[in-house]
Amino acid sequence: MRLTIRSAGSKDEAEVVELWRSCDLVASYNDPSVDFRFAKDGACSDVLIAEDDVGRVIGSVMVGHDGHRGWLYYLAAAEHSRRCGVGRALVKAAEEWLRKRDVLKAQLLVRETNPGVVPFYERLGYEAAPRVFMSKRLERVT
Repeated sequence: MRLTIRSAGSKDEAEVVELWRSCDLVASYNDPSVDFRFAKDGACSDVLIAEDDVGRVIGSVMVGHDGHRGWLYYLAAAEHSRRCGVGRALVKAAEEWLRKRDVLKAQLLVRETNPGVVPFYERLGYEAAPRVFMSKRLERVT
């Protein structure tokens, strides 16, 4: 399969969000369309997509950084294209996106409800980091 990876455009939003939903990556407290637009509008983030030879979006990854640490989010491959190198190619593209911005550390989080993806990331050189992850949900300002 020939694979093209490019930066998503606004016209890709609906197809990418549907892919995220079909891969069960959307949490009830996140609006994936807002996440997509936020990443596309940011100076330090992007959404990369993988297209097959007929131009269908078959994968995506959101990538961003804080100036020091890079982050990967919403890595998705369409069901019919799994185990074909789509996820691996997208991670490589996201890492290259970070390198071009002199961000030399890539991180990601895996929900405890999705442990099956951990071996995939381990094969790509990612490892569990001995850290205490803390968070706080903030109320929206209306």
